[in-house]
Amino acid sequence: MNSRKIGLTLGKYAPLHRGHQHVIETAMAEMDEVIVIIYDCPETTDIPLPVRASWIRKLYPAVRVIEAWDGPSEVGDTPEIKSMQEQYVLRILNGCLITHFYCSEFYGEHMSEALGAVNRLVDPDRVQFPVSGTKVRKAPYQSRTFLHPVVYRDLAANIVFLGAPSTGKTTLAAHMADLHQTVWMPEYGREYWEQHHVERRLSQAQLVELAEIHLAREEGLLHKANHYLFVDTNAITTYMFSKSYHGEALPRLSQLADDASKRYDLVFVCGDDIPYEDTWDRSGAVERQIFQKQIIADLKCRKIPYFYLSGNLEERAGRVNEILRKFKKYRSLEEWL
Repeated sequence: MNSRKIGLTLGKYAPLHRGHQHVIETAMAEMDEVIVIIYDCPETTDIPLPVRASWIRKLYPAVRVIEAWDGPSEVGDTPEIKSMQEQYVLRILNGCLITHFYCSEFYGEHMSEALGAVNRLVDPDRVQFPVSGTKVRKAPYQSRTFLHPVVYRDLAANIVFLGAPSTGKTTLAAHMADLHQTVWMPEYGREYWEQHHVERRLSQAQLVELAEIHLAREEGLLHKANHYLFVDTNAITTYMFSKSYHGEALPRLSQLADDASKRYDLVFVCGDDIPYEDTWDRSGAVERQIFQKQIIADLKCRKIPYFYLSGNLEERAGRVNEILRKFKKYRSLEEWL
């Protein structure tokens, strides 16, 4: 007789929170194998199914995750809806015999009966983790104590400001963070350059190190962001400095620049229509104009959508806020513009 215990739990995980994790972890502690079925549910959340499934896979590599792309969207306790949900779960399991069904919802009773499994309710009154997906969706920042950092960083919008030196990126990033009561990522390149440059230049290896440290700091700030993280420059800029100084970039830096092409939810280019600030660490107004053209050309070559900002600080901030009011993370530009 097969005594192997297989536990099943399911949900939308929109987003995955500590209550969900408690159910999964309880099952893992008690079962030989755990299966999680996760539903597509575009009617509930814009967060794509692969993103939500990746949270579970990253946090619980031993769990078998089944992506339910065609699962029923109806919810409720009518006989028809119960039967629809039961038949779907039985079909997607494809004959896998479940011994215990884990959840904290009303459907545990009928689903476990359909599976021929033990109904294992976990914290149904939400005593240990007083949280719900609805609550988190309404106020992610206020609910962040119930969210693993792996999850929370995917809820924050990552917004980068690009442009040649002396185009107002730093001032605007700090200003936007202040307006939205969130954190911002200063350009690490300036700090690194001041500490390590030799005759105003950094080696190719140093440029790689610079980009990696900037990325690590930025990643850490995503876990602290209140809805938005505003970032001053990224690895694409570092890559372009390498091309300008050395005529090439090391493969690792090229990869970081390619990764940056997909990393940001919004890209803004700060215009060079403001007075040039001629400080000792900069190369001159003519170089600013050339570098600005190169940045825009690079974005076009990478097919990265961007918004161009011009005018004074208030005008630029107003344009950014206009975009943010329409912005919907995980939706295409055409859907929210």
